[in-house]
Amino acid sequence: MSAALEYARELVSRRSITPEDGGCQDWLAGRLEPLGFRIEKVVTGGVSNLWARRGTTAPLVCFAGHTDVVPTGPVERWTDDPFRPTERDGRLYGRGAADMKGSVAAFLAAVEDFVTAHPDHSGSLAWLITSDEEGPAVDGTVRVVERLAERKETLDYCIVGEPTCSAVFGDTIKNGRRGSLHGRLTVNGQQGHIAYPHLCRNPIHLAAPAIAELAATVWDQGNEYFPATTWQISNIHGGTGATNVVPGTVDIVFNFRFSTASTVEGLQEKVHAILDRHGLDYGLEWEVGAKPFLTPRGKLVDALAAAILETTGVATELSTTGGTSDGRFIADICTEVVEFGPINKTIHRIDESVGVAEIEQLADIYRRTLEKLLHV
Repeated sequence: MSAALEYARELVSRRSITPEDGGCQDWLAGRLEPLGFRIEKVVTGGVSNLWARRGTTAPLVCFAGHTDVVPTGPVERWTDDPFRPTERDGRLYGRGAADMKGSVAAFLAAVEDFVTAHPDHSGSLAWLITSDEEGPAVDGTVRVVERLAERKETLDYCIVGEPTCSAVFGDTIKNGRRGSLHGRLTVNGQQGHIAYPHLCRNPIHLAAPAIAELAATVWDQGNEYFPATTWQISNIHGGTGATNVVPGTVDIVFNFRFSTASTVEGLQEKVHAILDRHGLDYGLEWEVGAKPFLTPRGKLVDALAAAILETTGVATELSTTGGTSDGRFIADICTEVVEFGPINKTIHRIDESVGVAEIEQLADIYRRTLEKLLHV
């Protein structure tokens, strides 16, 4: 059994449904400390976070990820206990195997091999691990980043071990993610009897032309790395439940998934301009779910892509698709942030699994990337 597979089995066996850590981080710290890592635990709001660093000089290369997993769903639908790692047909089964305990295990195997082979390497290594990625993500990576920022500790390169590959292992590096901006719009009218519309102001009717314009608006054209920004309604509600009453208000919840071609302020200004142009009496509350981040082609992307090609023979592609990740927080203190991990087909599903070969190749890719970035 390879070290990477052994470590993956160890981590999967630990029940760590978000925000629980299940002792994963203590186990990791016990492996990292003998390698010369300085261990720092950051516990806030019931969330466990681990910051570990080896060395004091630049460049600083960080591996980032999470030890928490999503709930299992109906346990009886799993072929085996989701927290008993099981191998079948070249795959390791268990909750978190692909998202993302397999990657964390590969981090560890890669770092052990690298430090053993290059004990006096240049630069520094770091780990940033949280148990709050699959949950609200308010007491996890963001808190560690805030602490590092307060003491002006920055990262040069960061690899987040999210499962990024689509069809073939090695086919995708995520070099950025779109931002998420939520809006809660209330359009006011005048409630009344539906048989006397001249005495009412139907807010649904009033809002409809503005909704049509918002849906048809081209917010930006995207750029080399991102598709165009999108606007979508997720919820709409108006009415008292009665069939003979014109409602007094209509509530609309919408979301932008936006690229670095737009800004939060710019999108907000455009929405308000449309609503004002239609003469609506409205209230609008905003919430920024995530800021977009982008790492253009450069040292980190080139090193990781070369390591993938050397290990798998696959020419990887860059992508910014999908939801959000903790990379959005790390980008505040890191010049170059990317995500790379195993195939994401089974993540969050019943019988989640990862290829044994993927875990072993991941460790090799991460180690090769370290060697390229630290010039050893």
